[in-house]
This record gives sequence, structure tokens and C-alpha cells, in this order.
Amino acid sequence: MKEHVSTTGSRTNRSGADARAGSFAADVGDALAQTTAVLDRYLAGRRDQAAHVALPYAQLWDVLADQVGGKLLRPRLTLAAYLGLGGTDVDAVTPVAAAQELVHTAMLAHDDLLDHDEVRRGHPNLAGTYRAQLARDGVVGRAADDQVVAAGLLGGDLALVSAFELVASAPVDATLRVAIVGLLARSIGTTVAGELLDVAAELREPSEVDPMLVAELKTAAYSCSGPLAAGAMLAHASSTTHVHLERFGSALGIAFQLVDDDLGVFGDPAWTGKSTLSDLRQGKRTELLRLTYVLADDAGRRLLDALVGDPDLDEDGADRVRAVMTASGARDRTLALAAGAARSARERAEQALPDPLAGYLVGLVDELDGRGR
Repeated sequence: MKEHVSTTGSRTNRSGADARAGSFAADVGDALAQTTAVLDRYLAGRRDQAAHVALPYAQLWDVLADQVGGKLLRPRLTLAAYLGLGGTDVDAVTPVAAAQELVHTAMLAHDDLLDHDEVRRGHPNLAGTYRAQLARDGVVGRAADDQVVAAGLLGGDLALVSAFELVASAPVDATLRVAIVGLLARSIGTTVAGELLDVAAELREPSEVDPMLVAELKTAAYSCSGPLAAGAMLAHASSTTHVHLERFGSALGIAFQLVDDDLGVFGDPAWTGKSTLSDLRQGKRTELLRLTYVLADDAGRRLLDALVGDPDLDEDGADRVRAVMTASGARDRTLALAAGAARSARERAEQALPDPLAGYLVGLVDELDGRGR
């Protein structure tokens, strides 16, 4: 007679785990709403203060504040790490979580200047908003260019110093505040190193650069590892937990960047809010482009040499480049690398981090990895 195995216990355990996961996600969501409120109050206060200083200063704060917001990935990571590792004082973590979003706003402002991009999320970014305002006032050409660069640089600087000011306002022990300030500074420094390598790569052949290192330094550090470490530090997590979070964040950041680079060429601008011509016109040294040069035949490389980096590249030319990327296998290889990095992040979370934090982070991996599907 076949032995009967009861599944009631396993169903109960699964039901309990799902309930805890749902409760944890709700807690993170509530804390995120409080973080958004902290950020909104901070920005409103700075806009009010700026109005008493000078009109151009107030205008810069207005435009900068309008650039803040989006998926709020970085605050979510800080909040999840804090709450998932035993933190209970939401008021202590929200200023630090809000600071992560301002760092992101600063990095976007500066990165867009370096990339000569004036659209972000389907709308004019800080630089693009200033150019449109100047055009309405009849200011064009070199005069407008100088004003746009100044606005992008100074707006990014304001966002950076504001991030530090928010951390300094966190109601925690002074020693802990100083430690988090140091963490934030190191994270930004690592990102600058990655940005510098990214810019310097434009002087080298696409097949000779290391976009994976750039992704680790430029994207993963401030977008994933840094925010997670800030939450863990506030929660007084162990050094071993910090190591696991850093490795998880690095894998997640690399996966995020590889998918982002694919969307920058093959994505739907109506959905991504990002041009599919900008990276090709710039000749951005992505892993997708590097692999295409490595895997394409001579005719394919000649076509890349002729079209990639052309500031006037049109959709027909871009389609020809996309065909080489696809036929050479470079796109499939890039997406496989992204999937592998996402898988490493999932495994790190599941094997080394406690529930319900692990489940929440795996959900984030699935959410970000799914953008390329």
C-alpha cells in the first residue's frame, strides 16, 4: 500500500511565510511613504529658503525638486535592510533613506551632462528643462549651452550636499551618524571612479574596455551596495551580514546595468522613457557594444565603425547596428550575463540573508531583471 504523506504542515508553513513576506513588504511600503514625506518636507523647506536668497537660486531648487522621484529603489533597499535586520525606529532610518534618493538625483544630473542627454524618464531632465526655459526667453546657442552646463553641475552639487545634510539630521547616536556620512562619501567616491573610467573609455576601442568593472563601480556602489549598507549599519548588523549585502548589491547592480544597456538600444522608448538612439550616437562603451565588436565578423565591425558614434545616426542606421548585435550573438550573450548576475544575487539573498528580508530582495531582483523581458 502506498504511504500517505500529509501536506497540511507544508501548506501551513508556506502560508505563514507568505503572510510574513506580505507583512514585511507592507512595512517597507509604509516606511517608504514616510521617507517620501521627509524628502518632500526637506525640498519644500529648501525652496522656501531659496526664495529669500535670489530668484535664480529658487528656480534651480524648483527644477531640482521636480527631478526627484521614480522607482525609489535606493531608499527601498535602505529601508528593507534596516527593517529586515532588526531595526525598529522608522524615524531614525527615513532621513538616511531619503538621502539615497538625493544622491541618485545628483548622479543623474551630472551623468546626463557628461552624456549630453536632456531627456530622462520620457521628460526633460534638469539640463533639458533649463534649455527649454532659456529658449522661451530667446537664449540659444553657446550662451544657452553655458547656462545649461552650469545648472546641471550646480543642481547636482546641491543634491549631493543635501544628501549629507539629511544624514546629519538623523536622530541617532552621533558616532553612528559620522559612520554613515563616511559610508556615503566612500560610496560616492567609488561612483566617481566608475564614471571616470566610463568617460575615459571613449578614447579606447570598444573591444578594449571593461564595462563590467564600470557597472560595478558606477552603478552598483551607490545604487545597491551603499543603500543596503546604510540600512544595515543603522540596524547594527554584523560584519558578515555586511559582506553578504555588499556581494548581493554588486550582483544586483551589474544585472541592473546590463539590462539598462540593452533597453538603451532595444527598448521601447514609450515604456522606458529613454531614447534608443542616444547610446549608439554617443558610442557608449557598454558590454553589449564590446561583445558585438568581439563576436561580429569583419563586415559587421566595419558597419559598427561607420555608424556607432555618429551624432546624426537615424533609426535606419540604428536598425542595422541592432541587426549586427543580434546576429553576432552579442545581445544574447549580454542578456545571459545579466541573467547570471541576477541569479547570483538571488542565491546570495536566499542562502545568506534572513527572511523575510531575503524574500523581499529576491522580489526586487525579479522586478529589475524582468525589465528586459
